[in-house]
Amino acid sequence: MSHEVTIVGSTISTPRLRLRPWHQADAAEALDIYGSSEVSRWPAPAMDRVDDLDQMRAVITGWIAAPPGSDGRPSGRWVIEEAESERVAGSGQILPLPPEGEDLELGYQLAPWAWGRGLAAEAGHALAHYAFSNGEEEVFAVVRPKNDRGTRAARRIGMECRRNGEVLRAAPSGLPAPQG
Repeated sequence: MSHEVTIVGSTISTPRLRLRPWHQADAAEALDIYGSSEVSRWPAPAMDRVDDLDQMRAVITGWIAAPPGSDGRPSGRWVIEEAESERVAGSGQILPLPPEGEDLELGYQLAPWAWGRGLAAEAGHALAHYAFSNGEEEVFAVVRPKNDRGTRAARRIGMECRRNGEVLRAAPSGLPAPQG
């Protein structure tokens, strides 16, 4: 995994990935992610499987209405796309962690075709850099206990287990400094 991260506004780049805000034109590729039962079983908090393109467009409309950083914190939702092909490989997010929303949770969901290539860890690492470079002191990941892929990706970016093998924490001292 490359530790090179460049942040320009709300776009976050690594050598292999670009994380950018969502657009309606991403709906079909987003449906490949959120319409997959293999993917939709893992998000925490739970998100129902998206059944069709119209429903996916409605979800994206909500995401567009709250672009990254719109609440004054480094939170939001991003497309994870391959830098070279511009193919949508997944979705990444930094969201307030319930119940109070004081802490931030980072998360990532990848299309099944993108699994096994280290992209989740690379995207998570980039999101953590974004949060830390915008003043956050730590971020968390909530990983369902049987989600071994999610746990491995979180640990690869330097997160430490804090409770029952499902809540992981990262602080900026555990990550190399971002580039740019």
